[in-house]
Amino acid sequence: MDERYAPQALAGWYWVGAASSLLFMLLGCAVYAMHVYTDPATLPLDQRVMFEAEPAWVTTMLGLGSIVGALGAIMLLLRRKAAVPLLLISLIVAVIWFAGLMTAPRLRDLLSTAEIATLVIALVLAWTIFWFARHSRQRGWLR
Repeated sequence: MDERYAPQALAGWYWVGAASSLLFMLLGCAVYAMHVYTDPATLPLDQRVMFEAEPAWVTTMLGLGSIVGALGAIMLLLRRKAAVPLLLISLIVAVIWFAGLMTAPRLRDLLSTAEIATLVIALVLAWTIFWFARHSRQRGWLR
């Protein structure tokens, strides 16, 4: 058997990674909540145009990915194997969300380079959290 995947003692940094994962996913939930509860009439014109250009299904993907990701991160804190499939679902939904943002022509044209970079970083972090969960399961840290 490959020793890289043999059960190992829980690393001290595990808790930092699990807590950071939960904070990131909760940040996504907060972004979704702000998006849902914001009245477009209160926004500056440029933000209102972007807000109205976003398809409803893309907003739904943001919420679904964030909520499922938060549940997966909670499972990481509880050291449960259920974290891996939940975070995989969250990652897949995040990819769909990102694709939706990039394929909506009106919205894509309004996004700045910095905003696109932020979206890419969010996607990379979602993948990193999934990788962390998979790595933790392989090490025997999840029950």
